[in-house]
Amino acid sequence: MLLLRISQSLLGNSLTEVFHERADRDAQSHILDSGCIMMNDTLTSDVIGRRVAVNGEHATVRFSGIVPPVAGLWLGVEWDNPERGKHDGSHEGTVYFKCRHPTGGSFIRPNKVNFGVDFLTAVKNRYVLEDGPEEDVKEQIVIIGNKPVETIGFDSIIKQQSQLSKLQEISLRNCAVNCAGDRGTIAKACANIRKADLSRNLLSSWDEVLDIADQLKHLEVLNLSENKLRFPSGSPSRTGTFPALKVLVLNQTGITWAEVLRCASGWPVLKELYLKSNDLFISERPADVLQTVKLLDLSSNQLIDENQLLLIAYLPRLEQLILSDIGISSIHFPDAGTGHKTSMFPSLQYLVVNDNQISQWPFINELDKLQSLHALSCIRNPLTEGSKEAKTTRQLIIAKIGQLKTLNKCEILPEERRGAELDYRKAFGNEWKKAGGHQDPDKNRPHEEFLQAHPRYQLLCLKYGAPEDGELQTQQPFLLKNRLLTLKIKYPNQVDQRVLERQLPDSMTIQKVKGLLARLLKVPVSELLLSYESPKMPGREIELENDQQSLQFYSVESGDCLLVRW
Repeated sequence: MLLLRISQSLLGNSLTEVFHERADRDAQSHILDSGCIMMNDTLTSDVIGRRVAVNGEHATVRFSGIVPPVAGLWLGVEWDNPERGKHDGSHEGTVYFKCRHPTGGSFIRPNKVNFGVDFLTAVKNRYVLEDGPEEDVKEQIVIIGNKPVETIGFDSIIKQQSQLSKLQEISLRNCAVNCAGDRGTIAKACANIRKADLSRNLLSSWDEVLDIADQLKHLEVLNLSENKLRFPSGSPSRTGTFPALKVLVLNQTGITWAEVLRCASGWPVLKELYLKSNDLFISERPADVLQTVKLLDLSSNQLIDENQLLLIAYLPRLEQLILSDIGISSIHFPDAGTGHKTSMFPSLQYLVVNDNQISQWPFINELDKLQSLHALSCIRNPLTEGSKEAKTTRQLIIAKIGQLKTLNKCEILPEERRGAELDYRKAFGNEWKKAGGHQDPDKNRPHEEFLQAHPRYQLLCLKYGAPEDGELQTQQPFLLKNRLLTLKIKYPNQVDQRVLERQLPDSMTIQKVKGLLARLLKVPVSELLLSYESPKMPGREIELENDQQSLQFYSVESGDCLLVRW
């Protein structure tokens, strides 16, 4: 009886396939794991455009051939990091290939280059458990044709196959993945994958991505960042490749906006699209694509300006737009006048404009035109960083955008909004009056220039009443200087306590006010509850519930009455 020992390392093949593969293995020893690039002096032209790794640095092969006077085969590569190279693809006056950067190129011997591995090999390398001791491995006799074959570790093979089939989330970042491998092998081994991180690998074209995705029909999240991909110049030949894909990350892939729109027909249910750092120029409106996208990240694309943003303004489901570090300084919605809402970005709830060149308040004024905007992040802009008083800037933004609920990831509580709006109303009261504002509604007609600079001012006057002359005479912008408030102090639950009158700094925290009252009334601080009444809002009592906030924060004014309970 002929016995052939078949190793469990030949995972994923039928026993018949294993038998034939063993016979051919030696003849294929010069082939890399990818099965398509040879590592000797007979390299074919297929290497041109391939992605490679050399000592941790990534590059694209631009040339393969002889570079006289040195004998032997050379690869000309263009580095992702141009500081890694030495020249622009020229040698002794001969141009062998071209680089975008004058020091982006190098010549390298083929045996120094890693062309990578196929997808399934990378998965096995990372996720298949190591074999146990050989003495624990069971042997089995199976029949191939008419020949009995002894298998070693076949139980372990089945166990490994089971491991792979259960995988739903994989991370193959920086694992040198370059292609799908043999057709059907991914679907056979690990078809249940739903989330895949393939960032910083050696994939060189969108077709290679499609070859992988074709076999992962349940794929919902795919990260392809830092793969320099070639995208199709025409409409994709394959559709339906991503039937379940909801999140796609294409940061630093070199994709253009036109290529995004061409490929997007294959993403019918996509919810989140990340396109950071691609030098994008938005050249046309999406037509019948990207209609399901709720989050779009265009960060660090310095070519984008406000006019280009209007081309994506009618994506019907877009709720989050990330525009950090694009260099934007202004924005305008031409369809909406002062005090009106725009029809653009109808579903936009969260806008991120960090790290830009925003230095003027009209930018913030325009954002109040967005009908659904509830959250804004705008840190590290000249407008927000140049001010010595960050609180002042925050109050202004809150007052200028009426529907905002979160600013720079901090919730805007009702009392903070009220304080910001009251301070805004008083801070610009004199300017309003000079512009034609008046306490009498029939005479209140500020000129257009004032209304453009302060679109919400009239609404605030309706909400809180027009500022009185007495308020405007003593007004300092945003009450930044400490000011003494003359307050009455009452005790609603203590009828025998007489009403007191005290002068307190408006910067005094509620905690310190409680401490003062505790000493005065001989009552433990922990038992005190504070609120206040204002003659401007009769019948309304406002709780002072945050001990760390100041009287100014709650917009307490001279003439108001503190209510103390215990």
